[in-house]
Amino acid sequence: RPPSALPAQPPPAAAARALRRAARFVRRALPLCRAHTVEFFTRGLWERLVAPRPDARAVKHCLQIFFPFLLCADDDIFSSAFCENSEKLINVHLFALAAKYYSLPNLGVCTPLEDMLEALKGDSEGATGIKPDEFMNNKKSHEVKVMSELVDSIANYCGIKQVIDIGSGKGYLSSFLSMQYNLKVYGIDSSSSNTNGAHERNKKLKKHWRAYQSRGRENLKSQSLEKSNNRPTESEINCKTINEELLNNANSLQNQDQVINQDLVPSFGFTEMATPETNTETEADLVTGAQSHETKLSEEVLAVLNVLPADAVEDFSSSCYNCGELCEEEKVQRKMTSLKSKARKSSESNMYFPLTSCITAETELSDIITDLEDCMVVGLHTCGDLAANTLRIFTAKPEIKAVCSVGCCYHLLSEQFENQEECQDQVWGFPMCQYLKDKGWCCGRNARMSACLALERVAVGQMLPTESLFYRAVLQVIIEEIYGVTKSDRHVGKTFSKSSSFVDYVRRSLKKLELDDSKLPDSCIMDYYEKYKHRMNELEAFNMLKVVLAPCIEVLILLDRLCYLKEQENIAWSGLVKLFDPVKSPRCYAVIALKNQSYS
Repeated sequence: RPPSALPAQPPPAAAARALRRAARFVRRALPLCRAHTVEFFTRGLWERLVAPRPDARAVKHCLQIFFPFLLCADDDIFSSAFCENSEKLINVHLFALAAKYYSLPNLGVCTPLEDMLEALKGDSEGATGIKPDEFMNNKKSHEVKVMSELVDSIANYCGIKQVIDIGSGKGYLSSFLSMQYNLKVYGIDSSSSNTNGAHERNKKLKKHWRAYQSRGRENLKSQSLEKSNNRPTESEINCKTINEELLNNANSLQNQDQVINQDLVPSFGFTEMATPETNTETEADLVTGAQSHETKLSEEVLAVLNVLPADAVEDFSSSCYNCGELCEEEKVQRKMTSLKSKARKSSESNMYFPLTSCITAETELSDIITDLEDCMVVGLHTCGDLAANTLRIFTAKPEIKAVCSVGCCYHLLSEQFENQEECQDQVWGFPMCQYLKDKGWCCGRNARMSACLALERVAVGQMLPTESLFYRAVLQVIIEEIYGVTKSDRHVGKTFSKSSSFVDYVRRSLKKLELDDSKLPDSCIMDYYEKYKHRMNELEAFNMLKVVLAPCIEVLILLDRLCYLKEQENIAWSGLVKLFDPVKSPRCYAVIALKNQSYS
């Protein structure tokens, strides 16, 4: 199919222009998003960075008023949100509006998911069958269902059957792509525990899948019976003798196929025959092929044969046997033998192989996957540099025809210009595109941490962890004033959820930081709590400002990746697509690209 069948993509100039506009605004707001909430009291962050008095309710009001709507504006208007001299934030309302203005939906560079699916689907009907919410939580089920449909559509469009899932974790997406869409999937994860977990999940999923197969066969029988009631009596008479024996043979064949599958598939993978529910093209293909045979099977027989792959029917007219000299029963017997042979050959087409390997930009996939063929790479919430490296591998390897990558964990990205000591040979996660490289752009870890915050969840009323942030900020005061420690390689971690009170929290945290808590009586700890508790509202307001800014940092990272793809010569189509409901799954944007079909 020609690339013109794909939806309109943002031209390279439009993507670059959107990146420059977003970068200009984010640069003004960088002092805010680079500030660490832990240091809110010790560094006097509100007084240093924000002019208006701290009011969490006022910031929340900005979200409620400005988040759903966008006024007609231009870039110059938003520059007045900050003071030119002090660089402090002076207009919270304008700041909230600007953050919305520079979000991805309003920059005009995203392709609607519906348009993408409509362009890719062609003549396919889409699979129906197992439901992911039966063995995944609500969030993961939502992600896998949406992304797998898109991945299957891209694979069909490119004419490929092999998918490489990079950073596959426990194999949720990989196993579903294999079961539901009959794709051969290699799931690669650096964690052996994740790979082992994927093995165990496969065993459970096979049970689910077999139950669906059984249900599909029952539906098939009822449908066949319904069709036979409407069929002319003559057809019944012609096929009556062979149908009973053929049905018995087919049932026997199906039982044998299950044994064949177990022999062919390694213990860590699985493969199943496509059922009528999961392969909607099978019936049409079989009917077309069957009508060309000298022996015409009844519709009941064709229904039974639908448990086999679409190419399983062999045309005996070209066989060396003389069909005219064979009785009907022998013809059917030979046909079933051929079908069994075809099934044996095609049974390995839909497997899932979990593999353990660390992926970098220099990784040779052919060293990991011995039967690597034309394929696409996917990643569902690939952490840090892995998302960037997935794109680099895609552009470098001719056998990879498409990519669909949803990144996450931006705080784990490596930045080329974050540290003064620059390693020339290192491959960095950010920036990727030439424009940001030329500008020496650096977000900083705290800003990338801010990009992980979930604005949409806050906008619909889900609360921020204000109390735990307050505990940590007051603890920082204690650590610096009592122990003289300003930096530490150790982390408090999730101590708050395990603590019964502020005193308990402080003591647990000090032990984690290897600081002697015996020199600190409970009364002293509570004095610090009482000193700062009336300022909890200030801390909440400050963190709300960071939440408002979070999508703009994410915009910078995603547009950097898109512009990198736009710089490559072998890309036929590239764009950003919002896949998920951001309340269910905040990291909801996929970077998608397809290569020119002539590229090899």
